[in-house]
Amino acid sequence: MSGTEVADQARQLLQTIFGYPAFRGQQEEIVTHVGRGGDALVLMPTGGGKSLCYQIPALLRDGVGVVISPLIALMQDQVDALAEVGVRAAFLNSTQTFDETMRIEKLVRRGEIDLVYVAPERLLTQRCLDLLQDTHIALFAIDEAHCVSQWGHDFRPEYIRLSVLHELFPEVPRIALTATADAQTRAEIVHRLALENARQFVSSFDRPNIRYQIVEKTNGRKQLLDFITGEHAGDSGIVYCLSRKKVEETAEFLQEHGIRALPYHAGMDNTARAANQARFLREDSLVMVATIAFGMGIDKPDVRFVAHLDLPKSIEGYYQETGRAGRDGLPASAWMAYGLQDVVLQRRMIDESEADETFKRVLSAKLDAMLGLCETLSCRRIRLLAYFGEHSGPCGNCDTCLFPPVSFDGTVPMQKLLSTIYRVDQRFGAGHVLDVLRGVESEKVLQWHHQTLSVFGIGSDRGNDEWRAILRQAIALGLVWVDHDAYGSLKLTDSARPVLKGEQRVQLRQYEKPVKARRASTPRGHVEADLSAHEQQLFDKLRWWRVEMARTHNVPAYVIFPDATLRDIARARPTTLAALRGVSGVGDKKLASYGEEIIRLIGALDAGD
Repeated sequence: MSGTEVADQARQLLQTIFGYPAFRGQQEEIVTHVGRGGDALVLMPTGGGKSLCYQIPALLRDGVGVVISPLIALMQDQVDALAEVGVRAAFLNSTQTFDETMRIEKLVRRGEIDLVYVAPERLLTQRCLDLLQDTHIALFAIDEAHCVSQWGHDFRPEYIRLSVLHELFPEVPRIALTATADAQTRAEIVHRLALENARQFVSSFDRPNIRYQIVEKTNGRKQLLDFITGEHAGDSGIVYCLSRKKVEETAEFLQEHGIRALPYHAGMDNTARAANQARFLREDSLVMVATIAFGMGIDKPDVRFVAHLDLPKSIEGYYQETGRAGRDGLPASAWMAYGLQDVVLQRRMIDESEADETFKRVLSAKLDAMLGLCETLSCRRIRLLAYFGEHSGPCGNCDTCLFPPVSFDGTVPMQKLLSTIYRVDQRFGAGHVLDVLRGVESEKVLQWHHQTLSVFGIGSDRGNDEWRAILRQAIALGLVWVDHDAYGSLKLTDSARPVLKGEQRVQLRQYEKPVKARRASTPRGHVEADLSAHEQQLFDKLRWWRVEMARTHNVPAYVIFPDATLRDIARARPTTLAALRGVSGVGDKKLASYGEEIIRLIGALDAGD
């Protein structure tokens, strides 16, 4: 078929099955290219519609579409969502009985299925490869393709072996997809998956609906509570913590303060962890407190905020995690509390890792970029997008745009800090250095007679928190490093010399005493900013109806309809099936399944009015 014919058929499937009137961005170009048998590497932000880029070509082409996905825990929900729109889908993974596996394999061999989801470990078994060689394959979709990169944040060793698909099935088109890949990771995906001849589609990494905010950490849990209650009361959200213990303690803290929160980490019992994930996906107004073990592939579209109580290791990780907010395109927040201890801890983790020196240098460079994002005086979105090679102007929707930080010439205070580190022989940690700097006659200061040093008290004009902020920026700027082999002592780098000599000026962010979380203009709870009171009433009714439907069908609520579709129904207020068909997200199958009930609900509400 010609490209025009494939595109026409693709648009028809988009409308009749998925209920969308038109493709977004590069979707149509990607679908047409893969539908005609071409290989592709697709970089598209979370919520940009990556799934349609392989689902529709799989429906267009003869045979079974094979989707390689790293998370078996989410396959059921993805299959359920496809079933809701009338697509024949199944998965093969270790959660199934032998009889169920045999049944699915028989459907695959017969071509009586449109899409089958397989974990990479399962796909690489001889049994599965034999199955695929006995099957007419429409395409291979390699989701979360950044997992192939040894330099990335989600490395999966088995992904490297997926080049076998090119070797065994050279005529079958392959599409690799990810939301997170810098130039180095992109090159590794191409090399490892033998996609040198694939066409690359790189969409904008910008998520304009997400508001980025990074605050000075004082009491992280209290600040988190203020943020949630002040800006996202009643919303679904994810809170990321570095350790399992902190996950448990934070979830308990939020529960004690009236927030429905659940923990998730790799140390939990498998049954309990799976149950918490299922509740988060299926229920509204839940907060998941988790380590980074949670999240990849999460399809829940109405996550209104992602919060970090610990500094991520890289911008890729931060972007991937924050991208789980606002997949439906509605306003969402990415909030982080960040302090000196975060910098020290991340540096120590790199120093103490068993990786070789080359890998440690890569990790350090990624951390430096993350610190640069935290400490930037300009628009955070500019800094974030620049990391991925994309240029933009000030966004007007991040904290540094909305509340511009004050910068000042920090050369003199930085010289005072560096001089103090030098005068105590670079043998002491942050607490002792700052006591000497501020003129505090602590027991340790007196023990070492450091009250006699010329630098004792030269920083008494600033408080401890302000000096800690300056020290954090010194570490972020590469002027100071923390020697964990010497009990966390602060040491000067070669870059400190020109600053000490006055040959280089230093610009710093002015310390601001933390205040209670600023109220943003983001709508609180489930009140939709663009709905009238009459429309809001219908929206609320539809959400309650959706809860009952989801419970009946045993699927997440968003699988029935996402909030964005319910909002459009509330605004359109259709009174006929024909009118409902025109609402974005209402395809033929959903119209047949739920159309009459929605029309009756609207009619009953109007009659009551």
